[in-house]
Amino acid sequence: PRLQNAELGKRAPRWIRDNEVTMCMKCKEPFNALTRRRHHCRACGHVVCWKCSDYKAHLEYDGNKLNKVCKDCYHVIIGCTDSEEKKRKGILEIESAEVSGNSVICSFLQYMEKSKPWQKAWCVIPKQEALVLYMYGAPQDVKALATIPLLGYTVDDTPKSADLPHSFKLTQSKSVHSFAADNEELKQKWLKVIHLAVKGETPECQNELQVN
Repeated sequence: PRLQNAELGKRAPRWIRDNEVTMCMKCKEPFNALTRRRHHCRACGHVVCWKCSDYKAHLEYDGNKLNKVCKDCYHVIIGCTDSEEKKRKGILEIESAEVSGNSVICSFLQYMEKSKPWQKAWCVIPKQEALVLYMYGAPQDVKALATIPLLGYTVDDTPKSADLPHSFKLTQSKSVHSFAADNEELKQKWLKVIHLAVKGETPECQNELQVN
C-alpha cells in the first residue's frame, strides 16, 4: 500500500523494485541503459529518473537527514501544492497498481500486434471499465502502453501456432490483437471475461443473472 501524504517522510516506504517498472513513475519516460538510470525516492519508494529525483527533503524516519526525493513528495513535505499536477489524467495515465488492485482480471500475457514480435505485457481489465483491456509494460507502471475497447471485437480462441498453444485473437475490421497465456486455465479465465466484454456485458451482470 502507498504511504498517505501525512506519513511521507515519517515512515520508511516500501521500495518498488527496479524490475517492476519500465518507465519513470513520475514523468513516464521509458528507462534506457544510457540516459535514464533508475533512482528511488526515499519518501514514497517509487522508481524515478534522475530528472524527477533531483529534489532533497529532510525525512523524519532518517533522523531528519536530507534525502533524495521525487518532485511530488518534495512539494508535499515542504507543504506547497502544485496545481498543475491536478490536470486531468489522460486515459492511458491510470496507474497499473491502481487498476490491478481493483480489476476483474489481471496477469501477464504475451501480446502480438500485426506482424511485430511477441512481447510480454501486464494486462488488466479494471472493474470500473470492465469493457476495456489495459496493457502495461510491468505491474507497477504508471502509464498504459495501450488500451483496447473490447466492445464489438470477435474472439478467435483457436491457437495458430504450436509454440503458443494457449493463444487467442481479437479482431475487429482491420485491427487484430493476438494474446497468449502461460497455461490453458489462465487462457480460459481471460476468455470468460472477454466473451462478455465484446457483447457489452460485465462479469457482475452475469453473477446477478445466476443469483436470480
